[in-house]
Amino acid sequence: MPPPADIVKVAIEWPGAFPKLMEIDQKKPLSSIIKEVCEGWSLGNHENFALQHADVTNFYITEKNRNEIKNGAILRLTSSPAQTAQQLHEKIQSSSMDAKLEALKDLANSSRDITFAQEFINLDGISLLTQMVESGTDFGDMLSFTLTAFVELMDHGIVSWDTFSPAFIKKIASYVNKSAMDVAVLQRSLAILESMVLNSHDLYQKVAQEITIGQLIPHLQGVDQDIQTYTIAVINALFLKAPEEKRQEMANILAQKQLRSIILSNVIRSNRSINSEMAHQLYVLQVLTFNLLEDRMRTKMDPQDQAQRDIIFELRRIAFDVECEPNNSGSIEKRKSMYTRDYKKLGFINHVNPAVDFTQIPPGMLALDNMLYFAKHQQDAYIRIVLENSSREDKHECPFGRSSIELTKMLCEILKVGELPSETCPDFHPMFFTHDRSFEEFFCICIQLLNKTWKEMRATSEDFNKVMQVVKDQIMRALNTKPNSLDQFKSKLQNLSYTEILKIRQSERMNQEDFQSRPILELREKIQPEIMELIRQQRLNRLCEGTCFRKISSRRRQDKFWYCRLSPNHKVLHYGDLEETPQGEVPHDSLQEKLPVADIKAVMTGKDCPHTKEKGALKQNKEVLELAFSVLYESDEYLNFIAPDKHEYCVWTDGLNALLGKEMASDLTKSDLDTLLSMEMKLRLLDLENIQIPEVPPPIPKEPSNYDFVYNCK
Repeated sequence: MPPPADIVKVAIEWPGAFPKLMEIDQKKPLSSIIKEVCEGWSLGNHENFALQHADVTNFYITEKNRNEIKNGAILRLTSSPAQTAQQLHEKIQSSSMDAKLEALKDLANSSRDITFAQEFINLDGISLLTQMVESGTDFGDMLSFTLTAFVELMDHGIVSWDTFSPAFIKKIASYVNKSAMDVAVLQRSLAILESMVLNSHDLYQKVAQEITIGQLIPHLQGVDQDIQTYTIAVINALFLKAPEEKRQEMANILAQKQLRSIILSNVIRSNRSINSEMAHQLYVLQVLTFNLLEDRMRTKMDPQDQAQRDIIFELRRIAFDVECEPNNSGSIEKRKSMYTRDYKKLGFINHVNPAVDFTQIPPGMLALDNMLYFAKHQQDAYIRIVLENSSREDKHECPFGRSSIELTKMLCEILKVGELPSETCPDFHPMFFTHDRSFEEFFCICIQLLNKTWKEMRATSEDFNKVMQVVKDQIMRALNTKPNSLDQFKSKLQNLSYTEILKIRQSERMNQEDFQSRPILELREKIQPEIMELIRQQRLNRLCEGTCFRKISSRRRQDKFWYCRLSPNHKVLHYGDLEETPQGEVPHDSLQEKLPVADIKAVMTGKDCPHTKEKGALKQNKEVLELAFSVLYESDEYLNFIAPDKHEYCVWTDGLNALLGKEMASDLTKSDLDTLLSMEMKLRLLDLENIQIPEVPPPIPKEPSNYDFVYNCK
């Protein structure tokens, strides 16, 4: 007979004694259980003791988290968090260097537990650590453990970042500014500066005064990728929190210090592979750089502004090799007629006053900036496109002006100009780090592609939107290959001609073709359950392999991971914290926590998940919201997940729903079902190629008048 639901069987350790096996009644107060355990070992003052998990976390068990104790768990009787905090608080002030170092090491480890952290902070522990840092007497491991403990304590969000003195900020900044500094100290210092900038406007200003881009650059030229990652994270934080009027100034400084080329040579093109955290920071830097274009993208052209009108005159001058005529040359009507003719050749919608074309936002003035850049930096290509189209028949000319405006708008949508960076996305493009004016160069390549595709499609003005769709398809397919340079991107586009796009689309259409004849539909219905079972098995097999999930804090990104996998018999979810990203699968026995599948009540996604309601950063971040899901078990207990990407999100939500006997309704399941069904159908219909399948079965012939034709075997 199974034990009651409130009874948990555990083993409890105590140093120097044999472990005890006992049953814990979850209805009893935790203090009563600790008292019972202490009496079993004849220990007095039970209020000075506590239970903690005997695993890598060593987290204390409290009334809040006691429901996480599972059958078979190993616990440890230890000093209470208040007593441990008091002891460490005293020891880190010890005159003995060895005792102090050991205490700081224990403090750095214990501070990950919020229960201990609260007790240590109540003793004004944060102030003690900051005083130790400000004194400047500690170096090496001692300073490293001090800063580690500080970072861990602050990560719990108990203490406000606004409480720190300028002296502390100067000291942390000095560790970053020194050319030769212990790697662990430098890493923690960079992490502290990033958190200060992201969490406090006042601290941003103080940090910005202490740290310059020039002092951060040398850390990017080293060989330690973690230091490089934290350095870029600090630069991103300074960039993100800078007032709008200072961002362009900061971008100019980054350009002067050749940040882009240093990142390209020392990070992107180094011999080391780029880890996910570095990829994320490069993505954030890419987004923030492109967001500098937002102001121009949202600025309408003022048709009365002479300086802006001069840009249009310059486009006309370069294209047709004409100088601006003085006001007294010829009649006004003649000059207007000449301008109108040239503006029509340039492909503007409004031939009389092309400035009106740039009043649409987006792309606003950004489109005009791109056109001028193209005309000046690739003058031959610009003149060829304009003259080539102005000499074509009217119905086949590609309007350069209109195309440039719509293309700029499309590129802004593709690169999400003006949107805040995602909290998890690692999707950076190496080619954008190969040029200081990468957006403009990107435009120059794409406008030539548009002109080429227009000719290949033999398009007319009525086909404009159709051409833009094909061009977007070409650009997206080329970007998805992650070219390393703009030249590679251009080469990829050369291979994606209109004819090739048609072939790819035709192939995709055939793969997804939905035959509508009745026999085919009946065959699909017959095959579909087999395919769904195949998908179900694949999802469960993936859950058995397991996935590494990142723990995301609303205060800063952390390299903290946990792993979850399904047991081979599909009856238990094993999960537990990891110290670092695993290489391959994590064995079941190293994952301390268990959740029986039979206890799972429901799977929740998106806004329904409790962790998306608790954390402000997750609540605001649309992309993270789309990757969040939770498992509800018992009455109100949750196991919360944030998938590393959309694919893993679909795999896990499908797999969990399959375990519960519910429908797998993800986009990935629909895509896999369509693909596998299409393949299976084609295989089964292979022998019927070029044979017309009738819509209805042929009629059954009437019975013959006699059966004399039947041969009697006897």
